[in-house]
Amino acid sequence: MNLSELLKNINNEDKTVPLAVEKALPQIEKLVEQIVIKLKSGGRLFYIGAGTSGRLGILDASECPPTFGVTHDLVIGLIAGGDSAIRKAVEFAEDSLILGWNDLEKHHVGTKDVVVGIAASGTTPYVIAALEKCHENNIITGCITCNHNSPLSKTAKFPIEVIVGPEFVTGSSRMKAGTAQKLVLNMITTCCMIQLGHIKGNKMVDMQLSNNKLVDRGIKMINKELNISDIEAKKLLDEYGSVRLAIQNYKNGK
Repeated sequence: MNLSELLKNINNEDKTVPLAVEKALPQIEKLVEQIVIKLKSGGRLFYIGAGTSGRLGILDASECPPTFGVTHDLVIGLIAGGDSAIRKAVEFAEDSLILGWNDLEKHHVGTKDVVVGIAASGTTPYVIAALEKCHENNIITGCITCNHNSPLSKTAKFPIEVIVGPEFVTGSSRMKAGTAQKLVLNMITTCCMIQLGHIKGNKMVDMQLSNNKLVDRGIKMINKELNISDIEAKKLLDEYGSVRLAIQNYKNGK
C-alpha cells in the first residue's frame, strides 16, 4: 500500500472500535455499578495490566485527581515491571504469577476495593494470577479484554469483552485493542465520578486548578453559573481555591 492507502485502511479499522464497545455496554454497566458501590463505601479502584494495557490503566488513574479533584489513591494503576515499565518494557514481567498480587499488596488491597485486570489477549499471567488471589481474599474483580471467552474473562467476576477483531498489523494490540480499552476506561471513571457527585451538569467543578488554562476555565464556570463578572469570579476562585466552593459560598451569602 502507498501512504494514502495505509492511512485510509488504518482509519477504516479504527472506525469499527466504537461499535464493538457499544456491544459491551451491558457488561460495562454491571462493572461500573459494583465500582460505584465500593467507592461510596470508602473503597478504591485498581487497574492492573502489562505493556500497553498497564500504561492505559495508569493514564486513566493519573488523570482522575486533576479532572475530578479526588485523591491520588482513589484510582490506582499498576503495571507489570513497576513504574520503569511505563517507559520501557521489562522483559518477562508479564509472565510472573506472583508479582501482580505482590504489587496489589503493597497498597494494602482489601475487600472494600475493586480490581480490574486489563489485557487485550486475556491471557496475561501477571493479571490473571492477581485476580485469582483477589478471589481468595474476597475482593471483587473485573476485566477489560478483546478476546471472547479468554482465561481472563473466565477469571474476572465482572468481565468486559470488546471484540475488535484482527489488528491492521497482526498482533499489535496497541492499535484497535488499545483504543477500545481507552474508551472503556474513559467510561468507567467518568461514570463513577459523576455518580459520586464530582461533576455538576457537565462541568468539572472539582478539578484541580493546576495551570492557567484550568484557572481560566474555572473563572468561566463561576461567571456562567452566578452571572457575575470575570473579575468577581476570579476573586471568588482565589478566595476559595475551588469552583464548587466558590459557587456554594456565593449562593450561601458568605
